[in-house]
Amino acid sequence: MSVFATTPVDRMDRPYSRRWWALGVLCLSLLIIVMANTSLIVAAPDMTRDLGLSGRDLQWVIDAYTVPYAALMLILGAIGDKYSRRGALITGLVIFAAGSVGGSLVDSTSGVIIARAVMGLGAAVIMPATLSLLVASFPRSERAKAITAWTATSGLAIALGPLLAGWLLESHAWGSTFLINVPIALIAVIAALFVVPPSKAHDYGRLDLVGGALSIATLGSLVYAIIEGPHFGWGTGPVTALVVFVLGLAAFVAWELRHPRPIFDLRKFGERVFSGSMLAVLLFFLGTFGAIYFLTQHLQFVLGYTPLETGVRLLPLAGAVCLGAIATGQLTPRLGMRVTVTTGMALGTIGVLLMTRVSDGSGYGDFLAPLLLLGVAIGLSVSPCTEAIMGSFPENELGAGGGVNDTAVELGGALGIAILGSVLATSYESELTKAVDGKLPPAAMDVAKDSIGGALAAAEQVGQVAGPQQAHALVQAADHAFTQAVAHTSLIGGIVLAAGTILVGLILPNRARTQAARADTSEPGAGAAAAERQKEPVG
Repeated sequence: MSVFATTPVDRMDRPYSRRWWALGVLCLSLLIIVMANTSLIVAAPDMTRDLGLSGRDLQWVIDAYTVPYAALMLILGAIGDKYSRRGALITGLVIFAAGSVGGSLVDSTSGVIIARAVMGLGAAVIMPATLSLLVASFPRSERAKAITAWTATSGLAIALGPLLAGWLLESHAWGSTFLINVPIALIAVIAALFVVPPSKAHDYGRLDLVGGALSIATLGSLVYAIIEGPHFGWGTGPVTALVVFVLGLAAFVAWELRHPRPIFDLRKFGERVFSGSMLAVLLFFLGTFGAIYFLTQHLQFVLGYTPLETGVRLLPLAGAVCLGAIATGQLTPRLGMRVTVTTGMALGTIGVLLMTRVSDGSGYGDFLAPLLLLGVAIGLSVSPCTEAIMGSFPENELGAGGGVNDTAVELGGALGIAILGSVLATSYESELTKAVDGKLPPAAMDVAKDSIGGALAAAEQVGQVAGPQQAHALVQAADHAFTQAVAHTSLIGGIVLAAGTILVGLILPNRARTQAARADTSEPGAGAAAAERQKEPVG
């Protein structure tokens, strides 16, 4: 056997011998994509101070990554299918590493935003390639285990990103946190040449470039609107983006339904397994990403943990994801995906609702149970849904399938941070205004209302002018306001996730139908029959 992986998967007459090594490379690639966001969470306070970021600036530093990531995955996954999935993976890793190096060197807000956008472009190439290569490299009997390991990696990255970033911030500037990704990306590029086999679709035909362009315009405008509108008001930009989204969606649907080789066959939403899994992923990540977003802020700003201490305290989440992923591998074949997915979503709902009990005297112990429940929920729910979504696509559309799955993940996360983040900001501003309105200079009040981090910065300024007692009073008021906002936002998030759990339970088919569909799709030429069986009303 050659040292390099040169034989395409479809030309092998037996399962690829290095497939588990290949999975390690794919998981490493996924690791840096998730860590790029989670490490930024703990670096944000230092970055805000050094660059003088406003609330709007910080939001776009975070979301400059999200817009290209969410908007481009569908078309880039299809391009990987047509030309080379491994080539897409390596290209994406190089782009991602270049953006990371750029982010470590810049010293301006616009520079950081551009670097994050480049990283988002790289992630949009990498993410669908990891799933398409995974499914192509593993026989059907082992795919569930491989996807479980892939899912557990994302849970590890949620905690590992803040941990590594916190360790670096102990003795280095915030730019060092961008460099976490570079050695991992380089290792993955080199290892991919040795252990990840070439893979692409055969007889793919012409790319649906019009559908791809419409998907970019539709998803990009939607993500922009949900980032900008809830946080900064529904002005001309967000409203225009919503109009573009509505028109783009209508055009995309009309085009795809008539195209003989669409970039995404919308008729898949008629399959209960597919539509239920997509909805579960979208709503689940809306609730959990939003909760993790404000939970980590509370640990840093209210409880006063350093970035490293925050990373350490997120480790139970990673461990719980791994436990949930192991459990779903045992439970899903026995109970069916409807039971495991809805159980996971229910546990996530409980975890979010437990944070409604947070009060001024709450410590880390009050967040430990929510962290554990959210972790187990991610492990239980995501693997079966990902497997079901990828199983709905034929072998020559695996990249597009990965793009669809990952778009639902990223869109759900963006919605969660935007919607729940907006509720958090509004509630915080209202509570703080009631407590200190008229007691601060207007400029300091504006900074304090912008965010909890802004309130702490304003307290330093107030302390220099009015003395430490006034500064301490502002910090106490801000901590109380943010704590109340966390409790209020958790209630909203819990209600949304509970409603989603019920809806997903109604849509997903029972165990017998799911097993029948899987049996059909395991036989050559039986995919169409399985699809017809699943095309029942989803209500």
